[in-house]
Amino acid sequence: MRAFNQKLQVVDLQDLPFGKDFLRELSQKGLACQILNLRSSHFRNLNMAGKFMQIHTLNLDFSTSLTSFQEDCFTCMPILTCLSMCETRVANLWTTIAALSKLSSLVELRFQKWICCNDSASPSASSGGNLEDQPDVRELLTDIDEESFLNQGTDEGTGNVFSFNDIATGQQVQSMMEDSSDDNEVDFSSYWQEFDYMDLLANFSSGWNRQVNLQSELSSGTSRNKKEESLHGSFGRHVADVPSKYISHHASPICFEKHYREYMIASLPNLKVLDNLPVRKIDSERAAVTFSQYFEYLPYNRKHKESVVSILHKREIKDTRSHMLSKNQKPSYSHGNSLYSYTRSLCAAKLGSSAWPLLHSLSVSGCDLGDGSRSFRPRQFEYHPSLSSLMVFGTLDGEVVVVNHENEKVVRYVSSLGAMNSVLGLCWLKKYPSKFIAGSDSGLLKLYDIEHMPPTVTGMYSAAGSITFDDFDQLTSVHVNSTDELFLASGYSKNVALYDINSGRRIQVFTDVHREHINVVKFSNHSPSVFATSSFDQDVKLWDLRQKPIQPCYTTSVSRGNVMVCFSPDDQYLLASAVDNEVRQLLAVDGRLHLSFDIAPTGSSQNYTRSYYMNGRDYIISGSCDEHVVRVCCAQTGRRFRDISLEGKGLGNSMYVQSLRGDPFRDFNMSILAAYMRPNSRYEIVKVNLLASCGNAKGYSKSRDSCPSTSMGG
Repeated sequence: MRAFNQKLQVVDLQDLPFGKDFLRELSQKGLACQILNLRSSHFRNLNMAGKFMQIHTLNLDFSTSLTSFQEDCFTCMPILTCLSMCETRVANLWTTIAALSKLSSLVELRFQKWICCNDSASPSASSGGNLEDQPDVRELLTDIDEESFLNQGTDEGTGNVFSFNDIATGQQVQSMMEDSSDDNEVDFSSYWQEFDYMDLLANFSSGWNRQVNLQSELSSGTSRNKKEESLHGSFGRHVADVPSKYISHHASPICFEKHYREYMIASLPNLKVLDNLPVRKIDSERAAVTFSQYFEYLPYNRKHKESVVSILHKREIKDTRSHMLSKNQKPSYSHGNSLYSYTRSLCAAKLGSSAWPLLHSLSVSGCDLGDGSRSFRPRQFEYHPSLSSLMVFGTLDGEVVVVNHENEKVVRYVSSLGAMNSVLGLCWLKKYPSKFIAGSDSGLLKLYDIEHMPPTVTGMYSAAGSITFDDFDQLTSVHVNSTDELFLASGYSKNVALYDINSGRRIQVFTDVHREHINVVKFSNHSPSVFATSSFDQDVKLWDLRQKPIQPCYTTSVSRGNVMVCFSPDDQYLLASAVDNEVRQLLAVDGRLHLSFDIAPTGSSQNYTRSYYMNGRDYIISGSCDEHVVRVCCAQTGRRFRDISLEGKGLGNSMYVQSLRGDPFRDFNMSILAAYMRPNSRYEIVKVNLLASCGNAKGYSKSRDSCPSTSMGG
């Protein structure tokens, strides 16, 4: 190919088992062809950073390893007009748009194939028969407009077509399998599974091959809209002449995101055809309205991207002018230009500069314990409320580890040696910053003081620096009140236990406070007697110890079982998270609904969702145990600001969110307790900084082994 590179017009490399070195060189050095067909390629994190100055059509359909794009992807494709990525694993709206926005000439895009069908006609004029008559799932997309896709803009006989489609041999396949390694960009682990599309995307598409009625959109419009509807693209068609029923085929997971079509149209204003359907003027208008209603372009409602240098320059000018004013003069700028507002503007500038956050796995070296082979399996964690560098986490093996998460050094460590099972409950005391409560699913409850704990405990369990409380069987949650006098415990029962920290006694057990088990109990942040409970009986209840909680202050119900609840930092709101992404913000004073977050359900009754506040109560972060995504939403409007995707290496290493916390000291920072879905995988804590870019945006793809758990907890 390099020998007659400049003469190439069409390069067809579909379905070929080339090794990672070939694909890497192709993507980094580029080609001079006009059309490039890379169907069924093994890219996982796409980085087409080479020079593709002449390419106008790129086909990546059925690249079932492809999940994301690097930041520099597509930067050297100035005239790319047609791009197809059906049946990939691309799912993140934000990073996808950030990559595609570099394609200034892009007018046709597809992540799925809308096929028109009715009872009396074939699926489409060009499909060549009914769907039932097409045995090979890949042939469906190939037969429909594929020839026009590959030949669009090319005159037959004027250039060379370079094809390797018939040379794949068993030896090449074997070589390809042996060539698989720890490379972040190319993945061959899916070669023998690449046609198992239904299993691959089962978690994303409860409505696979769903039908959508587009009659209202296709039957009306001005003469200009009719003209737009007659567009013929490389994978478009004359939609004005087709019936009103459409079926989605070969959809990538991104297509099942709520308001996917509107988001893509609003974010790519030059787009003329999306998923085979023309983008009309009315579609663009509706997309703009939907985008403003459900999505936040920049944090804190900033409307336009601005550089950090520009913001700092404006602040310096304002400060200089304010110092020059006499005492009787007032500044000419409003409170909107206050230092607090500048801080928000700086955050918006940093977040607007890159869609790829910095993700870093918290790696606590075993050598800190004098044992280089030791590794931890974290199951629960909590930031320290007043010391920004400290974090405590408990493990599946009952260990309790206090760590400096900034330098990743162990501060204190307790080995349970079987005294505890999985640690599910952790809570720092506020007035006594060296102390915290830890509870395990076996019911063991202890108060630890890190000032009286030895730096490391190896070989034997030590009770130094700890106080033991009465057990609470099948514990899932503990929480300390604002004065550090009391704490509550709940678990797989209908009861809540109240403990006195000073005396070490259990004061009372409140029985049958819910109809099903109580997964999480939380004290308010400022009132030492007020607490909330969330249960799988679908109720959230607020209680006051001063009223001897026989009856709750109020009860509010949702449609699914509640996984957790927490107070906003100022106690104005309650954030309740129910199974399968039902997240609501309630007024803490009376339980009325303040905001319902528009997060799409998966249809799974085991998709346990957890949500917490970030940046005070400005934003919420939400993740679920059947999904690899953490969603960031504005707590004032409910609009989605960004999704953070966790991706393991290869198809067998999909990750999910077990728990998460916003960093109380750093805006737009959080930590995620993540685990792999494959058997014998282990949990790890991933630190996320939305204000920092991950460079080339390889994202998080570190491969680890871990261990799944069915226990609940916050």
